[in-house]
Amino acid sequence: MAAIELAGVTKRYGDVTALHDLDLQVQSGEIYGFLGPNGAGKSTTIDILLDFVRPTSGTAEVLGYDAHEDSLAIRQRIGVLPEGFHVYERLTARQHLQFAIESKDADDDPDALLERVGIPDAADRKAGGFSKGMQQRLALAIALVGDPDLLILDEPSTGLDPNGAREMRDIITEEADRGATVFFSSHILEQVEAVCDRVGILQAGELVAEDTIRGLRDAAGTGSTLTVTVDELTPGVVEAVEDVPGVTSVDTDRDVLTVTTEGASKTDVLDAVEAAGGEVVDFATREASLDDVFAAYTNDRDDEVSA
Repeated sequence: MAAIELAGVTKRYGDVTALHDLDLQVQSGEIYGFLGPNGAGKSTTIDILLDFVRPTSGTAEVLGYDAHEDSLAIRQRIGVLPEGFHVYERLTARQHLQFAIESKDADDDPDALLERVGIPDAADRKAGGFSKGMQQRLALAIALVGDPDLLILDEPSTGLDPNGAREMRDIITEEADRGATVFFSSHILEQVEAVCDRVGILQAGELVAEDTIRGLRDAAGTGSTLTVTVDELTPGVVEAVEDVPGVTSVDTDRDVLTVTTEGASKTDVLDAVEAAGGEVVDFATREASLDDVFAAYTNDRDDEVSA
């Protein structure tokens, strides 16, 4: 069953179309990364799922419920970490959690939740004195109340240091292992790449790509990069590597070749170097990062729009 299903969703604000005929399915139990540049429509999509705004046309379902008609039932089964979460300054962390636990009729232990998100010593401190990172951890603890079937996390790493971001990733993975679905947007692509089963890229209100990260790499043709250090770099070695099928570019710096490929194997490149009389001293490979993939899809789309 799909945990999230949008069908033909369009949202207009006056003359501005934030979402255009959006179809999106997130399957139960998966970790889905939702990406897009500023203004792409990510926040509008999340707002529709949470019934903060209504679509102009189309339908939205969450956990099999209509996002508008059954919004109260949905809220009992989901956890939300909103972007720009604001604390109640005069309430302690424990009081924040007790309120969330009571509202869901859950039986969670506030101290256990604060321990899990890394701020156990802040239970009885007023949240008005919390740093941005501590506020974000508290927001995550609130989202975890009641063992939700679906977590919707909007920029969950905001304000977190590297250790906090790693702990956030661990919690996301633990929740998926428990059977929860995780849907999160982030501009920190390394976070997405580290945990997501699938990724969707939104651009100008349309889903321009959706697949595993491996599938997106292959479809975008971003390829991989091979760096080869040789004992002596000659024009013959460079020419031989350029002639390897699947090699798209070759850059040189002293005795180092940087080879970008789309389909050429590492072995083919190294064999070409040696066949041309070069001796391979060292080599390393790097697959296209999610940053590269994201840029390929969004930049291509920008070019189409401006053409």
